[in-house]
Amino acid sequence: MTDRRTILKASLLAPALLARPASAATPAKTGIQMKLPCVVSTWPFGVAANKAAWTVLSKGGRAVDAVETGVKIPEADLRNHTVGRAGYPDRDGHVTLDACIMDEKGNAGSVAGMEHIAHPISVARLVMDKTPHVMLVGEGATQFAVSQGFKREELLTPESKKAWQEWLKTAKYKPESNIETKSYGMGVPGGAKNHDTIGMLAIDAKGNLSGACTTSGMAWKLRGRVGDSPIIGAGLYIDNDVGGATSTGVGEEVMRSVGSFLVVELMRQGRSPQEACKEAVERILKKKPDAKMEQVGYLAINKKGEIGAWAIQKGFSYSLCDQTSQDRIVPGQAFFEATPGN
Repeated sequence: MTDRRTILKASLLAPALLARPASAATPAKTGIQMKLPCVVSTWPFGVAANKAAWTVLSKGGRAVDAVETGVKIPEADLRNHTVGRAGYPDRDGHVTLDACIMDEKGNAGSVAGMEHIAHPISVARLVMDKTPHVMLVGEGATQFAVSQGFKREELLTPESKKAWQEWLKTAKYKPESNIETKSYGMGVPGGAKNHDTIGMLAIDAKGNLSGACTTSGMAWKLRGRVGDSPIIGAGLYIDNDVGGATSTGVGEEVMRSVGSFLVVELMRQGRSPQEACKEAVERILKKKPDAKMEQVGYLAINKKGEIGAWAIQKGFSYSLCDQTSQDRIVPGQAFFEATPGN
């Protein structure tokens, strides 16, 4: 159990003192340099998503096509309870999905609280490409998807239903850090299963950036809750002149600071991706010291293909893919050890 005195001391420290020493593999300033084209994504299950995206990038395809293709892999993965059709439901038993996408021209599309459609990222892409809008929500998003040829189907899998029914026995809700790794393929029943997300950023052979973010949101959430993932500027932001950023973790903390937009703007001001991610996390902790008990992680890439990431707690990791390697997983740096019980 974390000592109260330790927690209090950490909350009062200046941001510079909160940081842990940078590792040799991912120095705090320089991050990791990728070869272009490239694609990066949050969490180890991003490896399979990156490989799918690479089939587009390696043939000279657009980054926006690559990220859509890539994140559809975890959306369809029945072992993944934080993204897509196998996601855990809200506390009323409804599986609701959120996603957003941005291309190199600054175009954006998003869906939130959408039910009965297995691939929200592709619906978000059509919102971007075929409507004058940026976001559709709830039943309206579902109706739009069906009008575009998507199949309306039940998304609550037997495994997710069993986990939800187990949770109902105690109905205790508390977001759990790094659940993306812990619950993947395990179908862990009961306890607190929250977010989360796969966020993906890509640069194509022409040097253009795009990004995508998709999630089933916090498990056992209140009906109607939407987090950062489908919010342009929170869960994802792309500026083709500067770079892109995506987030993972407790979405409310990201939304309060418009985190991904902040990371990109810090890169515009001259920070490296690593420095920008670190500062964005620091801002969360400055405004809400208790956030150290939660998890938020940022992943960013600049126009040159330099990668950076930072999180509140250890446990966040990200996947990298370029012509040299398609299955590299890197542990993200963080300010704190993982909270006991998380």
